[in-house]
Amino acid sequence: MGIEFAESERAAGEAFVRLAGTVDEFESYAQPHASRVARISDALAERFRLSRADRTSIVFAALLHDIGEMTMGRDYIKRAGPLGEAERLDLQRHPVIGEQEAARAGAERSVQLLVRWHHEWFSGAGYPDALRGEQIPLGARILRVADAYAALTDARPFRPAGTEIEARKHLILWAGLEFDPHVVRAFLALEGLPELRSFARERRTEEQTAVEEQTSVDEEPAVKDSAETPGDGEVVHVGEQAVENPLMNAE
Repeated sequence: MGIEFAESERAAGEAFVRLAGTVDEFESYAQPHASRVARISDALAERFRLSRADRTSIVFAALLHDIGEMTMGRDYIKRAGPLGEAERLDLQRHPVIGEQEAARAGAERSVQLLVRWHHEWFSGAGYPDALRGEQIPLGARILRVADAYAALTDARPFRPAGTEIEARKHLILWAGLEFDPHVVRAFLALEGLPELRSFARERRTEEQTAVEEQTSVDEEPAVKDSAETPGDGEVVHVGEQAVENPLMNAE
């Protein structure tokens, strides 16, 4: 899953890839998470026709986005089970610490800021600065979607990997709340990218198989605009069912 860099970017890019591998090892991802996020983010940036410089900043930020978690070195990041309130608040410091670590690693300011803002929510309910909508740079909105999808489709010590369909449904459900609906639409249009493959083990029940057989990319629910989505919070209601965001406890 190598990432190709232009000659002028190669030294920094290869250094950041090595750092990303160290972070992934600390976080106990089953597969190279940061590199997956980088490749998905770059594919999205290309769909938005961003400049080469902007795409490079996004890829570098994707590689470094969780460096703050490694610097913090908290054992609860790898622990099975939900985080306590104090732990959750502590973990929310990692984007700011990551911004500082990205600076120490020699990343440009544009990369540092994308690392800082990769947990901002489209609704304004994210952290650390509670930015909303287009206050959040497009690169950070792209990272939010790519990071969430890669995390949901990879196994962690505290949960199994989700399927591709489960992860896509999550993005659709939270579009306009956590995610930029335009970025989600662009993501759903991506095809042929190896990094989109889920690492879920075969765990289909007859019921799940039946549901998946009825679902295709062309039949996925429409992505709602922000005005149509539920309000801020950690739970949304679909019909009579409350749906929790699995990324709220740990990611």
